[in-house]
Amino acid sequence: MSETPPASYDPSAATRIQVTLTDLLKIEPAALTVPAGKPVTFVVTNTGTVFHEFTLGDAADQTAHDKEMMANGGMSMPKDEPNAIGVEPGKTKELTYIFAAPGQTLAGCHVIGHYAAGMKAVITIK
Repeated sequence: MSETPPASYDPSAATRIQVTLTDLLKIEPAALTVPAGKPVTFVVTNTGTVFHEFTLGDAADQTAHDKEMMANGGMSMPKDEPNAIGVEPGKTKELTYIFAAPGQTLAGCHVIGHYAAGMKAVITIK
C-alpha cells in the first residue's frame, strides 16, 4: 500500500495536510485527497483532553490495529510506527508517508471505542 519516505527525501517537497483530532471522536477533515508516489506530511493536532492516535491503513489494517490496541488496554500506542502516531492532548505531531498507488485508504483512532464511534477519515489517493 505505501511506505515511509527514504532518509534522503527533502521534507520541503512533501504535501502538508493539517489534521485535527477531537474529543467529539472526529478526525477533521473527514475526507482527504493525497498524491500517489510523493511524500505527504500529516500535521496532526489533538485539540482534545484525552490521548488520540492517527493510524493510516486500509480496512484490514485498521481492524488489525484495533485488535492490537485492545490487547494493550486501548489507551495508548506502545510506540509510534511508520504508519501511526499517538498524540497527547494539546500536542501536535507530524507523520510523513508515501502512498504508493492511487486508491482509497483510511485514517483512524483506536483508543477503546473511538474508531467504532466514527473517529476515522477516508483518504483518496490520486
